[in-house]
This record gives sequence, C-alpha cells and structure tokens, in this order.
Amino acid sequence: MRTSIYKLVDNPKLFKKQLLYWSQQFREIIYLDSNDYPQVYSSYDCVVAVDAFTSIKTDFHNAFEDLKQYQQTSKDWLFGYLSYDLKNNTESLFSKNFDGLDFPDLFFFQPKKLFLFKGNQLEIKYLNFCDDEVEADFEEIEQISDLANSKEEKLIIQQRISKKDYISKVSKALEHIHRGDIYELNFCLEFFAENATINPFGKFSLLNEISQPPFATFFKNNKHFLLSATPERYLRKDGERIISQPIKGTAKRFADPLEDQNSKNQLASDPKERSENIMITDLVRNDLSKTAQKGSVEVTELCGVYSFLQVHQMITTITSKQDSQYAAVDVIKTTFPMGSMTGAPKIAAMKIIEELEETKRGLYSGAVGYFTPDGDFDFNVVIRSILYNQEQKYVSFSVGSAITSLSIPEKEYEECLLKAKAMREVLGDLA
Repeated sequence: MRTSIYKLVDNPKLFKKQLLYWSQQFREIIYLDSNDYPQVYSSYDCVVAVDAFTSIKTDFHNAFEDLKQYQQTSKDWLFGYLSYDLKNNTESLFSKNFDGLDFPDLFFFQPKKLFLFKGNQLEIKYLNFCDDEVEADFEEIEQISDLANSKEEKLIIQQRISKKDYISKVSKALEHIHRGDIYELNFCLEFFAENATINPFGKFSLLNEISQPPFATFFKNNKHFLLSATPERYLRKDGERIISQPIKGTAKRFADPLEDQNSKNQLASDPKERSENIMITDLVRNDLSKTAQKGSVEVTELCGVYSFLQVHQMITTITSKQDSQYAAVDVIKTTFPMGSMTGAPKIAAMKIIEELEETKRGLYSGAVGYFTPDGDFDFNVVIRSILYNQEQKYVSFSVGSAITSLSIPEKEYEECLLKAKAMREVLGDLA
C-alpha cells in the first residue's frame, strides 16, 4: 500500500535538482521534468521514481503481453521504457544492425519511493513506508548543497554514416518514395564515442539547462543511462481519453527577435514541413482508431508551431476515446512505434529503415514514461537524447529527419546537424 505525505517546497527548481542528485545512489531512477513548459495535458510538473521493488526486463518476444500482465497484476505505479525494436513483437520485422549500447528491449519497475510535483506541492508516496523514513529522506534532500558539475575529459564524437553516404542513402529513400513504396521515411544516423567515461548527472543537468524541454528524462537502470531533452509526447491516457502529439517540422532559433519570428512564420507555412506533418497525422489517426470508440478520433490542433530553446517545432494533437474492450497496453501496442519516428506506411517504412540505417535504434525513438495504479499512462518519444552504457564505456546519440518527395538530401543533413547541436555541446565534442 502507498500512503501520501504532502510537503510544501519553497524553491521547487532547486529541490528538483537536489532530489535528482540524491537519487543517484539507487540502482533504478526515472526523473521526468516538464521544466514548467505550459501544457494543456499534464498531471504533474515533475515525477521522480527510484529503487525497484519489482521489475520486468525482456527482449521483444511477447513483450507487450508480458507488460500487460505485469501492469494488470501490480495495479501500482510502474515506470520504464519501450525500445523501438518492440516493433519486432507486433510485425514480421527484425533488427540486425550494430548495437553498441546493449539495452534490454523493455524495462519497467515498481518503485519503492515516488515523488510527484505540482507547483510548489510535493506528494511523497513510498511503498510500505514509515513516516520516519520519509522525514529523514526529505531532510537529507533539502540539505544537499554541492550540485556543481565535475570537470570531465571532452569526447571525440564519431559519425556512423558519413555525409557522402548519408546523401546517397537519402537518395535511395527518395527512389522508394518516387516508386510509391512509401510516402515518407524517418531516416536517422548515429553519433558515438568509444572508451568514454561521463558523469550522467552532470551531463543531463547541462543538457536540460540548455534545452528545457517539456518531457526531459533522466533514466538509470544499473549501468544503462538515458539523458533526454525530448520535446515530444508519444501517447497519454487520461481516463478513456487518449492523446498523441507527433512532431514533424523543425526550424532554427535566432537571437534576433525579428529573425526568430520570421523563422517561425516560415515553418508554419512551409509546404514540405506541413506535408510531412499531415502524413504522420493521418497515420496516427489510423493507429488510434484501432482501439477507439467509433467516431471519436479527432485532430484537435493541426500543425501548431511551438518554440523551444534550441528549435521551433510543428506539433499536431490527435485525441480519441478508448473502447472499453481494450486494455491500456493494447492502445500502446497498436500505435507503437510512433509514426513520427517511422514514416508512412509504417511497416514498409520500417523495413526500409532497417536496410538504410547502420545502427540498431534500441531505446532511441522508443518511449519512456509511466502507468498509474488505475491504468492511465503518459509516455514521451526518445529523441534529442544521449544514451550511455557505463560498463562498455559507449556513448551514443542519434538524430533524424523526415524524407518526403520534396526533400533535398543536403538540407536534410543540415537539419540533422541542427538537432545534434545540443548533444555535441553537452559532450564537449572535439571532432
């Protein structure tokens, strides 16, 4: 059983940093932070879960059924991730590309200790706790004062696909499009560093500071780390209501306000950016309809443009009402992976992705989030993220763009470099 204890926090921003620092002692951590970004669909400003009481870890075989059983049996808060390669559970697909990270395909845990922020109110929900333990932890967190990031060696970042090969591969993707095999393809390339030692807490703190996205994530499972500055929601369930918010369309930010507004306006009216967004919107509408009440799928906002510290983004919001014959995990299974990270049609796009890309995606372009005890959930899309296998000393981040019939390979490459900028800066790239 969980009993709630409530605290008022004078300085939530500082306390969140103290809480994340304090949490580093545990084997399992998920820290989800909205960075006070204004959101219509939100339950909490920040959620922190640590220390597994139970957990599930599996490869893609039967993964969604295993997760459904775990979620329905525990009927508690569960936190974890779905890797992109769970696609192999639902379709006749495979993943044979290089994998330097070696993360499990799926991992969820039931936390012993849970912290939920809304404004300056903190709700603490420990599993089988005593008041003294909560008070001792709260006091310990408040007393943390040294949050300075340690100095680290800068990394030499390598690129898995060269610019020349990237342009060649995008040209092949365009051939598929012109033949009518697909309409759109999300094509990604990996940047990596070998023999790398980083301080995950310090790198995440810096990445979050320069990005301040609405779905920031710090994840730890023993030696596996995710440091994410993602701006994108994959899927949220609130009662019978399902919300998906795919991002397609990116533009630069500028220091000059007039230049910046012009960039935003150009994104809003750009036919190529709008077409790639609308194609994915149609895909998501179709995916949601598989578990929706008849006639309940709606596009509540089409191609809205939102500004983040690093880039402007085009975001569409699609909602539906869940048909009661389906379970919470069924809604995820029938929409995963998210269309914004595949292309359309989805299965054909994923087969071509496997041919053209050279790195197994793993957790990149998967999702991180949580289930509540009553079966609601909220998951982000793992983009703008650094992945780290501490044991193998391997650091990786990937970026991609949507290839459509209007794509110019050189411009798609420039978009990838724009998206890679924050991660390269955080890692102190010497290349």
